[in-house]
Amino acid sequence: MKIKSNADALVIFSGGQDSTTCLLQAIADYGRENVEAISFYYGQRHAIELERAKWIADDLGIKLTIIDTSVIKQVTNNALMDESQTIKSENKYPNTFVDGRNALFLLLAGSYAKSQGITEIIIGVCETDFSGYPDCRDQFIKSMNTTMNLAMDYPFRIKTPLMWLTKAETWALADKLGYLDYIKVHTHTCYYGVLGGCGKCPSCLLREKGLSDYLAKKASG
Repeated sequence: MKIKSNADALVIFSGGQDSTTCLLQAIADYGRENVEAISFYYGQRHAIELERAKWIADDLGIKLTIIDTSVIKQVTNNALMDESQTIKSENKYPNTFVDGRNALFLLLAGSYAKSQGITEIIIGVCETDFSGYPDCRDQFIKSMNTTMNLAMDYPFRIKTPLMWLTKAETWALADKLGYLDYIKVHTHTCYYGVLGGCGKCPSCLLREKGLSDYLAKKASG
């Protein structure tokens, strides 16, 4: 039988800009000793993000659990898990969209959270400056929260601190928390897995535009 933790919140953590900002916000809200993180390996070509997740969790003194969900590669294919594909955003959804990913992450995070006596689950999805993924929408998160509560008969509360923020506002939040440079240096966003970013993929472009917009606004007072 697992020994329940003393944590109040579980952060779904990739090692990227958004989830790191959520982790830092959770530490500010709940206290370092009351926060845990959970990460997922699903065959992503940018698995370097998990190296960043491990480093950041260790640096911040946060317990990190990594779950292997690479079984998802047996049922779906996309450019985020297939290095032979060129990443592009020409169709209704970008070809980096992984069908069922956030539903799977939330379900497994919920199972782990319940086993540890944790009710708060935090995920860094965003409907304002997002990549067109349907599983980043507020409507999906709310429906998933209801489904998980019913499925496990447990009072989960899924929180989305970035849901209505632009990428520039997410950078502003990082700055307010005192971690702007930390997130710039230590997080990984690039879909191609290039350390420091390729500067060309949709994720890199969105990240850099958000930072540029925020710094320009900050400089103008």
